[in-house]
Amino acid sequence: MRLPNLLATSRGRLAAFFMLYVTEGIPLGFAATAVATQLRRQGVGPAEIGAFVASFYLPWAFKWAFGPFIDVFRSQRFGHRRGWILGTQLMMAATLVVLVFVPLPEYLWLFTIILLVHNSFGAMQDVAIDALACNTLREDERGLANGLMFAGASLGQAIGGGGVLLLVGYTGFNASFIFVAAVILAVTTFIVLPMKEALAANSAAPGSMQEAIAEMKTFAVDSFRSFIGTRGAFSGVFFALLPAGAMSLGLALQTNLAVELGMNDDEVAWLSLWSMLLSGGSMVVGGLLSDKLGRRPTLFVYLLGMSPPVLYLMWKLEQAGYVMPRAAGSPAEPALVTALWIASMWYSVFQGLMYGTRSAIFMDVTNPRVAATQFTAYMAMMNLAIAIAASWQGIAIEAWGYPVTLLVDAITGVLCLLLLPALKKSTVVSDALAVGRARKSALVLGLCCLLWLPYWANHELLGKAQPIMGTFYTLVFVASALFLLAGREVLGEAAGFWRRAALWTAPLLLAMHGRYQLDKLGALRSVADVLVYLIPLIGGIVLLGLASRSWQQLDAAQAAAA
Repeated sequence: MRLPNLLATSRGRLAAFFMLYVTEGIPLGFAATAVATQLRRQGVGPAEIGAFVASFYLPWAFKWAFGPFIDVFRSQRFGHRRGWILGTQLMMAATLVVLVFVPLPEYLWLFTIILLVHNSFGAMQDVAIDALACNTLREDERGLANGLMFAGASLGQAIGGGGVLLLVGYTGFNASFIFVAAVILAVTTFIVLPMKEALAANSAAPGSMQEAIAEMKTFAVDSFRSFIGTRGAFSGVFFALLPAGAMSLGLALQTNLAVELGMNDDEVAWLSLWSMLLSGGSMVVGGLLSDKLGRRPTLFVYLLGMSPPVLYLMWKLEQAGYVMPRAAGSPAEPALVTALWIASMWYSVFQGLMYGTRSAIFMDVTNPRVAATQFTAYMAMMNLAIAIAASWQGIAIEAWGYPVTLLVDAITGVLCLLLLPALKKSTVVSDALAVGRARKSALVLGLCCLLWLPYWANHELLGKAQPIMGTFYTLVFVASALFLLAGREVLGEAAGFWRRAALWTAPLLLAMHGRYQLDKLGALRSVADVLVYLIPLIGGIVLLGLASRSWQQLDAAQAAAA
């Protein structure tokens, strides 16, 4: 029997993208809930679990880097985006099967690396799916499709998290990897393979590196102009990097606490399952309400509503004297289990309402000319915010205890509301303040690079908080490198000496990620130690040099683009 091409009809498109997003949610739910629960039972601490959860969110934070490759390298036989989706789903399934042979917790480092590769393919798939959606969905389908896509991701997290935990009691933990891989391959077989994507008229031949480089240059320049061109787009960068409301009950803190309160695997599974399903349904409702009542007013209510359930759980834990984390297998705490259920369900409603609306407001401030690129970058920065939150919360639980961590999370979660008034859709590509934003961005990034010097000289004083600052500086170095590459193109000859300096400095800043491998360099360690100070120093000087330029070319470029 021939399977239908779901892209051919409106209902089929909605169903297809819903199911494709299910495959995106499965690996995240599997790692954040199922694997995190098993690690906690095996004695792994909250800080280590927080770092573990943060590590597999990082590929999603930098998924924008896959964009130029997916845009340029195409297949006439398999379809432009469909070919990428097929390949990434097969690799996701393969890496899950490999994990069966990695024992935990003694090989947690290897397990984390393989899962990181797995999520890198998942992030690459996400870029291809979003690009396919942008080119396939009609404009009148996008609102509902957006809510359904995030609901699909939520269902995927429920399957990968709670669903797997329910299965573990019958099949054992290792068999759950095969189950997750089978679900992904089922979507590949019944959804992706029958798809008939329109052929690209200008498909690039495989290995067209010259075209790829040109596409990357266009990607960087267009993104640069779009991000700083309007107040709404520029504010969106910071809105994406801030926590989207209180986040603790949506990360590993929930499963850590559930295990410590005496809940077994089935009970943790049902908690996760109902949380995800309730959140998924709320995503669709939130998107529909925002279409009718306005994005910003509804998002304000949703974000504000995420803090009360966190404060409620904090109050209950404080009343019971439950402050510091306890060993897995401690005596059961029925009253606190009930409080965790109430807080989690309450939180899931507002988290779901928020998700669809927040992504819609990013679409509103995105330049249609570079919609896929800019929107993907916003989504990537949101994932980076999740990674940072997972890291600091794991450390904070061990240092401060649960109540204080929940209080800090509830307070910091509403800071993003200060930027909400600025997130307005603009009718112009560039406003009068675009030049000032470019110069200020170069100045701030340059100062951050220079502040690396005193930080790195004293970084050991931060103790367990080092991963948080390390993630922040990864963002600084990547953002600085992209700014240099795009800024030199926008300025052109007006950049003067700094144009060539920016070209050589950008890859060096990207290479700063190698600082995590310093201990493995042996005899070259002394040279590397010097470069770790020298590269940010040079980067800071070049960025300050670009900040001194007039940037009048930006006005001309924006006017031409408009």
